[in-house]
Amino acid sequence: MMKKLFSIATISTGLCAAAQSQVKSDFHQAKIIKKIAFGSCNEPKKGNSPMYEAILKHKPDAFLFLGDNIYGDTADMELLSKKWQKLGDSEGYQKLCKNTPVIATWDDHDYGINDGGKSYKMREESQQIFLDFFKDPADSPRRKRAGVYASYTFGTPGKTCQILMLDTRYFRDELPRTKGPKAKGTVGWYKPTDDTSKTLLGEAQWRWLDEQLQVAADIRIIGSSIQVLAHEKGMENWGNVPHERKRLFELLKKHKAVHTFAISGDVHFAELSKTDALGYPFYDLTSSGMTHASKGWANAKNSFRVGKSFPVQNSGLIEIDWDDKSIALSIINNAGEKVLQHPLKFSELEFK
Repeated sequence: MMKKLFSIATISTGLCAAAQSQVKSDFHQAKIIKKIAFGSCNEPKKGNSPMYEAILKHKPDAFLFLGDNIYGDTADMELLSKKWQKLGDSEGYQKLCKNTPVIATWDDHDYGINDGGKSYKMREESQQIFLDFFKDPADSPRRKRAGVYASYTFGTPGKTCQILMLDTRYFRDELPRTKGPKAKGTVGWYKPTDDTSKTLLGEAQWRWLDEQLQVAADIRIIGSSIQVLAHEKGMENWGNVPHERKRLFELLKKHKAVHTFAISGDVHFAELSKTDALGYPFYDLTSSGMTHASKGWANAKNSFRVGKSFPVQNSGLIEIDWDDKSIALSIINNAGEKVLQHPLKFSELEFK
């Protein structure tokens, strides 16, 4: 890997505690950010994805990897390290890291096992490889706890953006599978559980999230490797554990977390989802398929979908206009063109 890498290492060494708040993000930087790009489902062996150049055309202040950043899928840690190194050696990723900070969480394939949860026997070793790759320093909170979740704040009072990168793998219980033929409009293979003892985030991460929602922020972005709202496809999503999604909304209400929305990946296409269950319109912008996408999966049912899905290579883009108090949610294609767009005013994302 190149010697100078603008990844989590650069962020971590340049971030300090948020001095004005009793509750602090794991990392803080005074720089005000206006553009955030994100993506998922990136297979380095498919070659140099044009998405890297497409992303850089927009000159983002940060890039968020939401998972399946590689396709590791192994319990062999030497092999997993080599697959991470293939990403580190790729020209597009190196160029991205030279031009913008990279923040990451994982999903199943870079965690180490397809659809994996807490039963994956190499999760501790995989976490260390992940943190080493993204160069978390020795004093990083992620070096001191199980799971790769972390919080980041950028900016100054009045223009503060908090990014909450969740870990939907390390603590997740096994999910119930559907039986018989697939229902029309579904991809497969999971159904919602009615067992409220099952967890997605785990109690330690829930306690952390409860604390982090007390950090002063003008915009809050929840980064989830799996979709938060869309649940009818039968794929992995928050709807598999509906009591956990309800718990998330209850926490947001408890802390009066306004101007908050989610971003997600995993499904190999892009779409925007929306619910009014929170008390104000809550959005989940899904970007998935930096190197490969699925037209068939994009046709799956999603009653929360706003507009159309986009089943071609894509990345997400968040543009914040602090003066106008507005946010533009977009999906870009591999030429950097905006193919899905949804403008929002801060005032729309407030409890009535």
